[in-house]
Amino acid sequence: MPQPQTLPQAFQQMVAARGDAVALRSADGARTYTWRQYADEVRRIAGGLAALGLRRGDTFAALLTNRPEFNLTEAAASHLGATTYSIYNTCPTEQIEYLLTDADTRIVVTERQYVDKVKAAQSPVEHILVIEDDDIGRLQPDDDFDFEAAWQAVHPDDVLCLIYTSGTTGPPKGVEHTHRSAIAMAEAVNAFYPYACGDTFISYLPSAHAADRFFTHYFGVLGGIELITLAEAKLLPAVLSQVRPSLFIAVPRTWEKLKTGVQLQLKADDRLKASFDVGAPHVIDAIKRRLGFDRLKWALSGAAAIAPDDFAFIQKLGIPVSEMWGMSECGLGTGAPPSMARQGTVGMAPPGAELRLADDGELLLRAPSVMKGYRNNPVKTAEAIDADGWLHSGDIAEIDDEGYVRIVDRKKELIINAAGKNMSPTNIEGAIASSSPLLGPVVAIGDGRPYNVALITLDPDAATTFAAELEISADPAAMAAEPKIRDIVAKAVEVGNAKLSRVEQIKRFTILPTFFAPGSDELTPTSKLKRKPIAAKYAAQIEELYA
Repeated sequence: MPQPQTLPQAFQQMVAARGDAVALRSADGARTYTWRQYADEVRRIAGGLAALGLRRGDTFAALLTNRPEFNLTEAAASHLGATTYSIYNTCPTEQIEYLLTDADTRIVVTERQYVDKVKAAQSPVEHILVIEDDDIGRLQPDDDFDFEAAWQAVHPDDVLCLIYTSGTTGPPKGVEHTHRSAIAMAEAVNAFYPYACGDTFISYLPSAHAADRFFTHYFGVLGGIELITLAEAKLLPAVLSQVRPSLFIAVPRTWEKLKTGVQLQLKADDRLKASFDVGAPHVIDAIKRRLGFDRLKWALSGAAAIAPDDFAFIQKLGIPVSEMWGMSECGLGTGAPPSMARQGTVGMAPPGAELRLADDGELLLRAPSVMKGYRNNPVKTAEAIDADGWLHSGDIAEIDDEGYVRIVDRKKELIINAAGKNMSPTNIEGAIASSSPLLGPVVAIGDGRPYNVALITLDPDAATTFAAELEISADPAAMAAEPKIRDIVAKAVEVGNAKLSRVEQIKRFTILPTFFAPGSDELTPTSKLKRKPIAAKYAAQIEELYA
C-alpha cells in the first residue's frame, strides 16, 4: 500500500486490506465492528453530519466516555475534513463554554449525563447529538452527498484535531495538529514501539488527552490495531486480564496500583511470596497472566517518572515497559524500545527529531510531529516555537553522551529555597507519594523558604481499603484527623525522605481533609497539580507549617 498522507486515506486503505477483521469493540462485548462495518458507519455518519452543515475546516466536539461512538463519529468528521477535539468529562460548564467558543463549534456529540452542562454553556453550538437518544443512529446523508469526493479533498496540512492543554498557567490552549504531523508522530512511535495489524489496545484514558486520541484511535487506524473501548477506567484490572492486550500505555499511578494489587496477593500467601522473591519463573509467568500482561509487546509510561521501586517491580515481572517524554504540542518527544530503556531516563530522540538544551537547561525539540500552533493564539505560538522551528518544552532536562534524556522538572515550577538551592518539587513529591499506596497527590512547598513542607492527600480508593482494615471512617476529614493514619503517613514521609538529599527532605507536613480529584480546584483534568491555586487555597495550612 502507498504511504497514506491523511487519516481518511489511511482508514480507507485499512478497510480494503482488512475488511473482515475486527477493528473496534466495547470491553463489555456489547458491540463489535469489523473494518468493513466500521467503514459503513463512518460513511453514513459523515453524510449525516454533512447534512447538518459540517464542512471541511469546521470543528466537531465530543464529550463522551470511551465507547465505540467516539471512534465512529471522530472518523466520520475527519472524512469531511473537519477538525475534531474532545472535552474532558470533568470539565465544568464554564470551561466547556470556553472551549466551544474558542473552537467555534456548531456540533457536539455527547451522552445524557453531560447534556445539561453543554446546554448551559453560552456557545455557538447548534446541534447536540445524544448517544442514548439515537441521534447518531438517525443520521443519514442527503441524496447528493459525495462521500468519496469529501474525504479525497482532505489535505495533509488540514488541521486534523485540537488537543486543549490542561490550563495550569492560564486558559487552555488549543494545540493544532495536522494530518501530516499526526502521521509523522505515528512514524516516530513505530520506530521505538512497533505496532502492526492484529495488535490489541485498550482505550481507557480520556480521549481529550493526546495519549488516547493518538495512540489508540489514530495509530489504531494507521496500524490496523484492534481497539477495545473501556468506559470505566476503574474496571481496567479486570478488563486487562480478559483482553490480554499486546500494547499498553499508562501513567505511573496505574503501575503503582497494579503493584499494590500484586503485593496484597503475595502478602496473603507466604509460599507464593517466597517463590516470587527468588524470581521463580512459573510464579512470575502466572502473575503476568493474571494481570493480563503475558502477551505484551511493549508498555509505555508517561506524564511523570515511575518510582524506582515500582520500576524494579515491573522489571522483575518481565513486563516490557519503557518511559517516554512528550507533550500535546509534539506527541512523542523521546523514547526507547523496552530492551534499551534505562530507569530514570525517558529515552532519546526518535528518528527525524532533534534535541538540544537551551542555556538555562530547557529541553528544545525540532521534529515533523510538532504542532502547527495554538488555535487563535499567535503570540503563545511564537513563544512556544522559535524562528528556527525549535519547540520550547518548558522542561529542564539533562542529556547524556549517548543521547538519553533525564527530565529534571518544569522550568517554572522549580523550588528555589531561601539559601538559593534549586530543587525539583516533582522529584520530592514522587519520593513521598510512592512510599505508601495510601497517599494521593503530594504538594511540596519551599520556594523562598528555609525548608520544605508538604500538603498530603490520601488516595480515595486506598483510603477505603485502609479505613476498613483499621475499622475507622473513610471520610477524608475523619481520616486526616485519625492518629493511626497520621502514623502511616509519617512513616511514608520518613521512607520518602531517605531517598532525598537533606535539603530536599520534607521537614513538616499536614494531611488535608479532602481528596484531590481530576478537574477540581487542585488538579487539572489530566491530574496535574494546579500549584498557584493550591498555594492560595491552602495558604493558612502552609503558613502554619512554617509557624
